[in-house]
Amino acid sequence: MKTDSSIIIKTPQELAILREAGGILASIISEVKCSLKSGMTTQEIDEKVEAAIVERDVIPAFKGYRGFPGCACLSVNEEVVHGVPGGRVLADGDIISVDVGIIYKGYYSDTATTVGIGKIGQNLEKLLSVTSEALYKGIEQARAGNHLSDISHAVQTYAEDRDFSIVRDFVGHGIGKNLHEDPEIPNFGDPHKGPVLKEGMVFAIEPMINIGAAATRILEDGWTVVAKDGKHSAHFEHTIAIGEDGAEILTK
Repeated sequence: MKTDSSIIIKTPQELAILREAGGILASIISEVKCSLKSGMTTQEIDEKVEAAIVERDVIPAFKGYRGFPGCACLSVNEEVVHGVPGGRVLADGDIISVDVGIIYKGYYSDTATTVGIGKIGQNLEKLLSVTSEALYKGIEQARAGNHLSDISHAVQTYAEDRDFSIVRDFVGHGIGKNLHEDPEIPNFGDPHKGPVLKEGMVFAIEPMINIGAAATRILEDGWTVVAKDGKHSAHFEHTIAIGEDGAEILTK
């Protein structure tokens, strides 16, 4: 069913499927994360993602979506999101965002993490830590009775109080039978605005946070988003369901 704001409320049966999908996806990204090392190309990583998806008998959500060529969005260093798998080689000191989605029993799940390759600098360690924690600060606000922008505001204030920039050109989203459903979920904004959150809503919350300025641009491949100033960016994402006592992280 839909609320007045066009946000779909999932049934208990749908939530059960989404819970299963999230668990499968969490196992995929955990397996791939453990395999990352210096010398790998992003194409090789994408092949590992695809193999893990096939092994679990689920469908890659991204491959072919609006023409995207890979099973994962793989974004290295200054790349923010939607990095196209290819010949880029990972080196010690790099960071890489691994963003993966699957379809299970007709329902989508979506998650992302950013990983350091070998030893990374303290500034990058802080970037990853702050971006991850900003996600959880947003998730803490994803509870029935709060407003949608309470999520956004929590992400923004946590990151900006630590001198990082929030990417504003790309946002989180509702998710379910479609990869992208209402509402859009910005990672910035004033609190107590927008739709009131209700039990059964399912969202993909995904902060994208830059060391430098927030501005981005899209490369000639039509997909890969980079920080315009060339500085590093991190991306973390969970699919969550709003329950009676707060958010349930489906992809953890």
